[in-house]
Amino acid sequence: MTHLVGAAELLGFATAAAEAHGVPAAHARLLADTLVTAELWGHPSHGMLRLPWYLDRIESGATVAAADPGIVTDHGAVLVLDGKNGLGQVVADRAVGLGVERARRHGIAAVAARNSGHFGTAAYFTRRAAQEGCVALLATNASPAMAPWGGREKRIGTNPWSIAAPGGRYGTVVMDIANTAVARGKIYHARERGEPIPEGWAADPDGVPTTDPSRAIEGLILPMAGHKGYAISFMFDVLTGVLTGSAFGTSVVGPYARHGRSGCGHLLICIDIRSMADPGDFERRMEALIQETKATPAAPGVMEIFVPGEPEIRTAERLRSEGITVAEETWQALDRLARRAGVSLPVPLSPAIPTT
Repeated sequence: MTHLVGAAELLGFATAAAEAHGVPAAHARLLADTLVTAELWGHPSHGMLRLPWYLDRIESGATVAAADPGIVTDHGAVLVLDGKNGLGQVVADRAVGLGVERARRHGIAAVAARNSGHFGTAAYFTRRAAQEGCVALLATNASPAMAPWGGREKRIGTNPWSIAAPGGRYGTVVMDIANTAVARGKIYHARERGEPIPEGWAADPDGVPTTDPSRAIEGLILPMAGHKGYAISFMFDVLTGVLTGSAFGTSVVGPYARHGRSGCGHLLICIDIRSMADPGDFERRMEALIQETKATPAAPGVMEIFVPGEPEIRTAERLRSEGITVAEETWQALDRLARRAGVSLPVPLSPAIPTT
């Protein structure tokens, strides 16, 4: 079964559920908006299925509901934030605010964050910086998901990262990827839908390739591009864990675990475009690059060439009017959450639809 729900209704529900767990109103809405935005972009792996995980961690005390991230060191263009074990979305939002402000002052800014949590989709935050006239890179570490190249035990996280830039009349161009063959949340989403995963995504605990999402969760996610994905992920742990003074390697705890401080570290780099180029000229050059790219002759069966971030915007435009499809297992988890929190589930736009 699947349930079709309006974006505004999901946003209201997630906000109310977070507030019922002691999250301040503004922070609760931010958390909810990151989840609903992921759904609108067509990435349910980072959407509503994560809300019970985040709030379970608040219930257990692993995440501090009302943490107020503070500046540990301030060297003008370089800052270190202490997330105080709060929600990763709140910490990343604070980092973006500081990063944009300092980039405008110094031309470039680096904001490190320690003692944070999982912040959802990195593109949510780099898009915001790009809309403020910056080119932004945001990286984070994550709990172990893949083995070092040649190994057979989890030691390295997916350690995703995003780069965003203004694209003139095309909006924002943005990349957001994990360094594994797939984001771990997509495997959880496949399990919730009772679907197999594609070959090449994961291996079981014995290191044997599998299409069973449950075995994949127990086992290993495979790196993207073989040894290259492992190396990139390792180096991002250097930048986001070791350098920031946060947890790294096997010490990072993911949002899937109810207990244990997360220890996620983040690194945000913002470049104020005005410090390198005339903003109008930059936009014209970006538009030329995008036009050239989209004008590429398409391969057989391909209707249109997209630039990074464009499919998500197209999907969001459609789902805002059509509604968001929530898998049955996710819906049941939200129903249990609603009962505990004393809030009402959103009313679906139509009766539940059986899955085939």
